[in-house]
Amino acid sequence: MFINAIQEIFSHAFMVRALITGLFISVTAAVVGVSLVLKRYSMIGDGLSHVGFGALAVSTALGFAPLAVAVPVVIIAAFFLLRLSNSAKLKGDAAIALISTASLAIGVLAVSLSGTNADLNSYLFGSIIAVSKPDMYLSVALSVIVGAIYVVLYNRIFSVTFDEEFTTATGANTGAYNMLIAISTAITVVLGMRVMGALLISSLIIFPCLTAMRVFKTYKGVMLCSCVLAAFTFFAGLVASFMLKTPTGATIVLVNLVAYLVFYAVGKLRAGVLR
Repeated sequence: MFINAIQEIFSHAFMVRALITGLFISVTAAVVGVSLVLKRYSMIGDGLSHVGFGALAVSTALGFAPLAVAVPVVIIAAFFLLRLSNSAKLKGDAAIALISTASLAIGVLAVSLSGTNADLNSYLFGSIIAVSKPDMYLSVALSVIVGAIYVVLYNRIFSVTFDEEFTTATGANTGAYNMLIAISTAITVVLGMRVMGALLISSLIIFPCLTAMRVFKTYKGVMLCSCVLAAFTFFAGLVASFMLKTPTGATIVLVNLVAYLVFYAVGKLRAGVLR
């Protein structure tokens, strides 16, 4: 019964594209999310998603290719967001709030003035039908690049995540590594907006890491568990949304919530047994 349902679901080309795109983006978001959560900078994903929506709205209104415009714009926003958050006058959450709300307002204004909002709804709330072949190819390529960067620079990123001062003392350019993390986040956010939407994409960054941390206590353990969780919850959410006829992004988030509650319970039970 279950096997037949799976075969029926993925007999549709758009579901296959959504699955491939979503799996790559989910795993990449989980990898990036571990560093962001541990650095207490997890809301950068939410802020950049609003910037992405603004860029997509403006590019669509002007007739440009949405992703071709949004990716560089969000990368630039990540750069300025990091610079603002490191300034003495404007810190972390205030910098994110400043940029995200302004970008969202620009996007809404662009939609209102242009009168075209049909396709933009897919960026705001997510749509598996909107994932095209070019979107899939671009998502896979950039996800592989981001993943390769994290593998090659694993030790440096680990060091920057836990102790920037020590990393600086060793002669490493911590600013460059922080910027690399921000750029990776920007790319992941823009690519993921097709499936999850601007309002829910940050969940792919935050949930897997927080869930894994309920049970695992080492950086490597959290990283590996986050990747597995991200892939599983996306697949389960995608299948459930198709079978239940529910919004894909929201269903994936709820599956992540269930996974978090399960891991939370397991972590509590294990802590009680070890006492």
